[in-house]
Amino acid sequence: KVKVLDCSSNQLFDIPASLSGMLSLEQLYLRHNKLSRLPQLHAPALKELYVGNNLIELLDTEQLASFTSISHLELRDNKIRTLPEQVPVLPELTRLDLTNNDISTLPASLSLLPNMKVLLLEGNPLRGIRRDLLTKGTSELLKYLRGRIKEDPEKADESQTAMTLPSMARVNVHNIKTLRTLEYSDKHADSIPDELFDAASDQGITTINFSKNQLKATPPRLMELQASVLDLNLGFNKLTDCSDICKLLQLTHIDLRNNQLSDLPSEMKNLTKLRSVILSYNRLKSFPEVLYEVLSLETVLLGNNQVCVVDPGRLMKLACLTTLDLSNNDLLNIPPELGLCTSLRCLSLEGNPFRTPRAAIVSKGTDAVLEYLRSRIPA
Repeated sequence: KVKVLDCSSNQLFDIPASLSGMLSLEQLYLRHNKLSRLPQLHAPALKELYVGNNLIELLDTEQLASFTSISHLELRDNKIRTLPEQVPVLPELTRLDLTNNDISTLPASLSLLPNMKVLLLEGNPLRGIRRDLLTKGTSELLKYLRGRIKEDPEKADESQTAMTLPSMARVNVHNIKTLRTLEYSDKHADSIPDELFDAASDQGITTINFSKNQLKATPPRLMELQASVLDLNLGFNKLTDCSDICKLLQLTHIDLRNNQLSDLPSEMKNLTKLRSVILSYNRLKSFPEVLYEVLSLETVLLGNNQVCVVDPGRLMKLACLTTLDLSNNDLLNIPPELGLCTSLRCLSLEGNPFRTPRAAIVSKGTDAVLEYLRSRIPA
């Protein structure tokens, strides 16, 4: 019985009909094809679907509703313009990656996804949502979207109760056993209770969220989960060092925003599967040297640091890099050679003290900035 199937990079315009009969399929990879719509599947066990780098423009409510067991849905680097006004309630969905699409508005119904932990939207031309709200993370964004839902006071009270009561428990058994998620966030704690790690033992945990605490060091028992953890959120803590996470060799996503990091450990080059790293609101003064060596990176968010230098020659070696946020840093000069980083689909430079390119060019978006920079390269 096939549980994992990788059909990436096959020039597929549609999926073979035989896939619909794979009732045991849990992970399906369809990246880098030519799909123009989500695949029609009857795969009741499917938990993870990766459809990044295709040509999908529209998401159909009925298609989404068919993914009843989905926990990870990757739709990054497509051409999606709108999301359904009524997003179906996918009870198991914890991670939705919509990076680098053409989405301008978000439906409030997104906030009703009961177990959503990670919503990635970088590189979309979103309107009506302040950028600082996006940098605060998924929980704050969902809270904002919930505030846009008009409902009568009685229902509002009921939903508040329903949402509040489960969070009182220190160990969420459903999250651990069904969603493979270990969460202990927004507790303002300086350590993570041992009982959480005890409950997570041998459960194949893939997602960890310890954000919004007072952690000054990486919890040592994280290493017990190194065989399975893919997604780690340690944002909004007080970390000055993150060396220990370099032992989590399966990591694909790391969120370290709003900490006190001034550098990254050289051992991070061992994270050969790492695709995105969020380092906004730290104390970094240059593009971290080690990141030039992590060739799998697709997204690097370094906004609101003190970065004053970037090496475009080394950046060009990151052939998968599509999103680079350098906004609100201390860049006095933007090297023209940065225009040769043609893999970039989203380059954020606003809020730096450089004089060229001028704000009028920066406001036109990534393509205009890269074209301008290329025109400045000496012949």
